[in-house]
Amino acid sequence: MNTQDFLLELGTEELPPKLLQKISNALTTNLTDQLSELKLSFGKVESFATPRRLAVLVHDLQLQQDDQTVERKGPALSAPDQAVEGFAKSCGVSKQDLSHKAFGKADYYFFTKEQKGLKTTDLLEDVVDTAIKKIPIAKPMRWGNLDFTFVRPTHWLVMMLGSEVVPATVMGLSAGNTTKGLRFTGEQEFGIDNAADYQQTLFDRAQIEVDFDARKQIIRKQVMQVASKSKANAVIDESLLDEVCALVEYPCAFSGGFDQKFLSVPEEALISAMKSHQKYFHMVDDNEKLLPSFISVANIESSDLSVIIDGNERVIRPRLSDSEFFWEKDKTESLESRLSKLNDVLFMKLLGSMGDKVKRIESLSSYIAGVIGANVDYSARAGLLSKSDLVSDMVGEFADLQGVMGGYYALNDGEDESVSIAIREHYHPRFSGDSLPSSKEGLVVAIADKLDTITGIYGIGQGPTGSKDPYALRRMALGLLRIMVEGQLNLDLKALIAQSLSLHSSKVDASSADDIYQFMMDRLRAYYKEQKVSAKAFEAVLAVRPESPYDFHRRVEALNLFTQQSESESLIESNKRIANILKEHDNLGTDVDTSVFVEDAEKALYEAVSNVAKDLSSSADYEQTMNKLLGLKDSIDSFFDQVMVNTDDEILKRSRLTLLNWVRSLFLSVADISYLSK
Repeated sequence: MNTQDFLLELGTEELPPKLLQKISNALTTNLTDQLSELKLSFGKVESFATPRRLAVLVHDLQLQQDDQTVERKGPALSAPDQAVEGFAKSCGVSKQDLSHKAFGKADYYFFTKEQKGLKTTDLLEDVVDTAIKKIPIAKPMRWGNLDFTFVRPTHWLVMMLGSEVVPATVMGLSAGNTTKGLRFTGEQEFGIDNAADYQQTLFDRAQIEVDFDARKQIIRKQVMQVASKSKANAVIDESLLDEVCALVEYPCAFSGGFDQKFLSVPEEALISAMKSHQKYFHMVDDNEKLLPSFISVANIESSDLSVIIDGNERVIRPRLSDSEFFWEKDKTESLESRLSKLNDVLFMKLLGSMGDKVKRIESLSSYIAGVIGANVDYSARAGLLSKSDLVSDMVGEFADLQGVMGGYYALNDGEDESVSIAIREHYHPRFSGDSLPSSKEGLVVAIADKLDTITGIYGIGQGPTGSKDPYALRRMALGLLRIMVEGQLNLDLKALIAQSLSLHSSKVDASSADDIYQFMMDRLRAYYKEQKVSAKAFEAVLAVRPESPYDFHRRVEALNLFTQQSESESLIESNKRIANILKEHDNLGTDVDTSVFVEDAEKALYEAVSNVAKDLSSSADYEQTMNKLLGLKDSIDSFFDQVMVNTDDEILKRSRLTLLNWVRSLFLSVADISYLSK
């Protein structure tokens, strides 16, 4: 089979940096899907992306489709001649050219022909055109008088099989083998001799590294080297690194500085200004203290780097001046005095203002603090002031600082440090893997804030449906569960939901509590799936309906250790058997009448269960409980080997069923392990 490497490069104006990888991946997926549909085999596929180009290199692409037999099923032999002749005509043949064979219980006419495989070069134009058009673009652009749309205007097209150009016109562009270098330095245009040489050619002729991940590592290395020369440590945020990588084709990192006076402003505000507005990496000393310097990455190598450095320092200065101004101005007004302004900020239609929300958070925080032993006054105070920084100038400019600035302003107002920390951290965890609040009061306010949002939005009928979750309630619920589980907080989830719903207005449906609880349990299931906990283990614990997510977690951990023991398999199957036996028997209780027992095995099981029950009577340690229950294996096995439960003696039968019910109740004190059965 003949093969060649196929190269596609689409040259564009600067692509949106935050979408670059998504667009690149979509193009590659669409292209390979099209090739697969055409039954064209290929080897390794490489994706390349820079601000001005998207490229895909398909190795060892089959040069011609395999010949194939095409068969169409027609009418049954018993069908009218008119139907048969119509089928033959649609196939381009006469009735005599049709074959017939059995299909199911009848014979049918069939049309069969050998179809020669098409050449790949004749197919690639449509393949590429379709692959580009299928890229999902929220806001496509139209340019000139052309009837094409894309995320940005397109300027050149390279399509090559080996060293040959593929004749094609896509997006109004004629395919060639000519690509473009950097805008202002080096060769502006040059040819590619062979598809396989694409990456190396771009690097040799224009010093452009088209591989996104490779370019990312070049930037990382340069940033670290610049920081080392400055005797500092660069803080490399991965999302910022991705964005910078999507902004430059020829990275050249350099450092700059700013006036030390700006360090009097909270460092988060300075970092946000550098990072979000200018895409700078900040530097810290060995004690993690922010330094008055930054690292930027240019898209060109300048003969006079000082000009670029000076320009970047001039640009960042007014940004930092703004931060300083906002900081000083915001400090003149306390968080408490801003509460009235929250009444003018809408939280959500039917759920009132932000002023209404903080009153609910305050009340719910008091309730939760009392349950978990946090300081009630500090928790309530932090809840009340938690959103006041939303109406500050600093947060108005840098939205990512909400909560953080509230913590600083609370300290400036003379609030207790516990209140400050709770305000600062109450948005945590903000995303998967994010840290939890570090204080009890912070945990309290974080729970209250998230739960208020979930119950409110669910209660007005705006909960997630299918794949739609416009208010990110799933992520919020997962964060809430993480706080309870990883924060080891023994909170009754149903009681919490009910308490939160009671604080909302009558416009919120209080009867939605069960739906909200089920929603939270579904999120807990997703949490354990991420933790690689088996679905059966989750269902086993869910069957006994623990009130607290943390209690739920402790049971799951106990089951995990239990199933690692060799005796567990027999006990799981025995529990399943017991569950089936007891299915039709109600009101058995655990008060066993041993006077009617006749078999040694049932007496031995009763004695073993009695001893285990005494040991477990004062224990709340689920791992210890399951470990003790392992000791019942031999007694249970002997019971089923030697005792007939469904005896004709009704009194004896009930005593045996009651004994089994007692056994099952001990296991159910942790989980229904019958769900673990294979």
